[in-house]
Amino acid sequence: MLALDAASPDLLRRWSADGTMPRLAELTRRGAAMSTRSVEGFYVGATWPSFSMGCDPGQHGIYWLDRVINGTYRQQRAGPSELRRRPALWEVLSEAGHRVVVLDVPLSTLSSRIRGPQVVEWGVHDAVFGFCAAPAALEDRVRTRHGLHPAPAQCDAVRTPAEYRVFAEQLEAGAAARAGLTLDVLDSEPEWSFAIQVFSETHCAGHQLWHTHDPRHPAHDPDRDDLMKRVYCAVDAAVGRIVDAVGADTTIAVMTLHGMGPVGGHSLLLQDALRRFGVETPEGGGAGPPGESEARDDDAPPSPSTRPSLLRSLYRRLPESIRLPIYEARERRNQRLGRGSPVGIEPSRTRAFYVGLGTGSPFSAIRLNLEGREPEGTLAPGDEADRFVDALTERLTSLRDPRTGRVAVTRVLRSRDLFDGPRVDELPDLLVEWDVEEPRGTTAAGDGREAAWELESDELGRLSAANHYCRTGEHRREGWLVMAGPGIAAGAADRVVDICDLAPTFAARLGCATPTMQGEAVPELL
Repeated sequence: MLALDAASPDLLRRWSADGTMPRLAELTRRGAAMSTRSVEGFYVGATWPSFSMGCDPGQHGIYWLDRVINGTYRQQRAGPSELRRRPALWEVLSEAGHRVVVLDVPLSTLSSRIRGPQVVEWGVHDAVFGFCAAPAALEDRVRTRHGLHPAPAQCDAVRTPAEYRVFAEQLEAGAAARAGLTLDVLDSEPEWSFAIQVFSETHCAGHQLWHTHDPRHPAHDPDRDDLMKRVYCAVDAAVGRIVDAVGADTTIAVMTLHGMGPVGGHSLLLQDALRRFGVETPEGGGAGPPGESEARDDDAPPSPSTRPSLLRSLYRRLPESIRLPIYEARERRNQRLGRGSPVGIEPSRTRAFYVGLGTGSPFSAIRLNLEGREPEGTLAPGDEADRFVDALTERLTSLRDPRTGRVAVTRVLRSRDLFDGPRVDELPDLLVEWDVEEPRGTTAAGDGREAAWELESDELGRLSAANHYCRTGEHRREGWLVMAGPGIAAGAADRVVDICDLAPTFAARLGCATPTMQGEAVPELL
């Protein structure tokens, strides 16, 4: 399995059809091709755990790296224990006696249950644990023979046009180096039954370089190269090297589990809207004065305490250059100790509060402040909560984009209607889906055109914020799969495969049952 992480399925289809990606085109001609679909709403953070464990967030509880700790008003970064709540596909295969090779699967940690080599975060988007490998000799060999990935460990950054070009070159070099690393590990493990390598280069390119490709994006410059295409071509060549090396008798799956498109929607403004509606009260005060909102990043530091105090007042008067290091040191300690970070609300005056799923994401999330579940719940479960959700849904779906006149919120979904399982209470209760048809600008790319995001309604008035986020591309739910090998009929299938069905499919091809998995095997791929 070769995953092109968060690659755009539309671009993969187009560039394989017109010969831009010849190796993918070759696999498409001799294999089965079909669309894939990640989990509803939470696909930005839940895609890889859902694929690996073969179940949705209601079963595994992962919807974003930073999660609200049940019974608190604090957020904690997911750790190894949360990411191992269900056996991963490669652990199921190992338990059945198969040798596996697991390379750079996002949100995966080293596992003693794997029979075969494993490399973690040699080069992934949003590294969490840092590079490591097993056995220990493999880690040394990777460092010695292949070095570190050529691209920065954190790909998000504000760049000049020249720096975007350098970044694209680093991703191209990374794709080639990844192919070499993959072949090196496969050569050292000749008896493997299942191998997976994930190309993060398409993921980083999508977030950072989308505007170089998409003429609709406000930051697009038609006189500059399509750097996205360059990275995709480099990944295509790397895939070809691996396919040639493993031979025609090996079944190959090339896929993107979720996709990519331009940043759109108005997620930046949801928390301001909730506060203006009087639904969420920020720590230490009311909803704030009317007028323009301040743009906030989801990672901006809240104040250091959830209770008013002289110490907090003094802290707020410090210059930002002093406050930020203090905050970061404190949060590192709290995350290490499992205390998490405050969500920054006045619980007794809050009926529901914002839960970030990323600036520019097609979805935002809201958690209800429920009696009996939250420590200072203000909303009774049942009829009262249902009436509140209905009223809030009506208010949210009345929001408009004053620039286009389009309705800004297309749907408000309830997690309990989407998922069922022991972890449903760990998920945000509501999912707000934004209209993302119109690409949104940022001050971090191009000349900053259309970087002012605005919302309005008769009740709310107008909210606005400047978007300073450095990404120009963001995730989409749709993906794509091409699978070629013995016994697989060539041709495109008129169906959409749920990503939770893929791990059971690969396991079934190797004769393994998957009782811990929710998904079911796809008949066309058996």
